[in-house]
Amino acid sequence: MKFITQQVIFDLDDTLVHCNKYFDLILGQYFEFMSDWFSVEGPTTQELRNKQVEIDVETVSTSGLASDNFPKSLIATYRFFCAKYGRKPDPYHEQQLMKLGMSVYDQEIEAYPGMVETLDSLKQDGHHLYLYTGGDDTIQQRKIQQMKLDAYFDDRIYIRQHKNVEALENILSSHQFDRKVTWMIGNSLRTDVLPALTAGINSIYLKQQNEWLYNLIELQREMQQSVLTISSINEVPPVIRSAARLTHHG
Repeated sequence: MKFITQQVIFDLDDTLVHCNKYFDLILGQYFEFMSDWFSVEGPTTQELRNKQVEIDVETVSTSGLASDNFPKSLIATYRFFCAKYGRKPDPYHEQQLMKLGMSVYDQEIEAYPGMVETLDSLKQDGHHLYLYTGGDDTIQQRKIQQMKLDAYFDDRIYIRQHKNVEALENILSSHQFDRKVTWMIGNSLRTDVLPALTAGINSIYLKQQNEWLYNLIELQREMQQSVLTISSINEVPPVIRSAARLTHHG
């Protein structure tokens, strides 16, 4: 049976490689620092966490996925609690926090189980693979090189600081994508699923157990019905395979 070749766009962070867990690791250290510095006033870890998330999401919404957003959110949270308790921020503490926040990008990159098998399988089936990721160019390129992902994506790699409806539409319009057979696969409802559905392409939502708040949005009911939700990257090849057959019959 002849397959109809599909064009499959993958997100990178928390779709193919781990990302969120490193931020959680750094946040754990951050809360220890903060609890120590504010031991007299005693803000709870939950209070610290809520404020940091609020500032983080706000920053990303305005300035995109820049690498210094995270450390800046740690410092801004520190300043918030300094102001709350009538303290003067300590420049040395802020220096420590900038260093701590940036250290998240020095972690060893780890693939999700099934990444290689999934990409191998799709490549062997003859589908065209693309990588579309948000963030800082240098940091994302380092991950791509470490994971040797250009073996699958070659020069079909797009890195954008703002990963939204406009960015995806721009990629689809300026390259030869047939939207009927194009798929976006990612863990973010905000930056993967919503833009894909808006652009009229197929979407697979890889639901992660521990998701960054920024990625979680409420989709309209008709959009929810158009999304296929999976919980493991291994579920992708059978979906694409069956779609390739259906397209052929259709």
